Amino acid sequence: MKRRAFLGLLSATTASALAPTASANNTLRTVGAGLSPATPLPSEEFLRFIVFGDSGKGDTAQHELARMMVAHHWNQFYDTALMLGDNIYPDGNPEDIQAKFERPYSELLRRGVSFHAVLGNHDVKKGREAQINYRNFNMGGRAYYSFTKGDGLVEFFALDSNRFDLLQRRWLEEALQASQAKWKIAFFHHPLYSSADKHGSDFHLRVELEPLLIKYGVDAAFAGHDHVYERTKPQQGVQYFTSGAGAKTRHGDLERDTPFFAAGADETSSFMSIELTPERFSFKTINITGREIDSGELAPRSAALIR
Repeated sequence: MKRRAFLGLLSATTASALAPTASANNTLRTVGAGLSPATPLPSEEFLRFIVFGDSGKGDTAQHELARMMVAHHWNQFYDTALMLGDNIYPDGNPEDIQAKFERPYSELLRRGVSFHAVLGNHDVKKGREAQINYRNFNMGGRAYYSFTKGDGLVEFFALDSNRFDLLQRRWLEEALQASQAKWKIAFFHHPLYSSADKHGSDFHLRVELEPLLIKYGVDAAFAGHDHVYERTKPQQGVQYFTSGAGAKTRHGDLERDTPFFAAGADETSSFMSIELTPERFSFKTINITGREIDSGELAPRSAALIR
């Protein structure tokens, strides 16, 4: 079965002939052709996007999860994907981009999904310049950048957590201060809060970055690095997620008794799907079998804590 799923993803014709439907236990399953794919809503005040990190293995797990992303696209249209780093294992070599990005996500690229990447610690070994200039990562030649979607509904702040220096800090503070978006979302590779044993929380980055996220009213921050899914309890108004299970996972890596742990999974690969309106931030996490393993909603922060 895994072999057939893998081959099915590589064929755009086969992938296009499948349409998902939801079962009673919130698991996506594929059925034969004949159903119409979900279509984008016309409103500018609605946005759906997916999030995942640590994906660039080029292996069966990556291809199978990518196939589930295609299934989700049939069910619930999205046009944006955030990549949380370690996009190309083991060292970011640009020669591996085709095998470890373009092939696994060929159907999503064909459907016009726009990928927006940040750099992971593996990427910068050989791939910093190649990745920031690679057109399908939409980084615009910069390791950190921002972009808006939904006619100002949301502004995304993509950060380089490998090198969070004074120059980047100044840029981020100015960009956050100037932002008029209803929702402010940051994404980067190294988590400020992580209950995983392998890497865990990046305390140095937390000292440098967290005060800005709090001060300027960032609603949510996504990171990868640890190959698990985790949702924290909100920390001083900011909701943190780790979504680093885009290919391989670390079974048994999560410590569920940390003070900030709220929910998580380390058994299977997964990605997140986020839906935004002016009033609501809805999220769900979908694993490699299509099962929904976490979900919830955030209310927008009423005001930035600017002093």
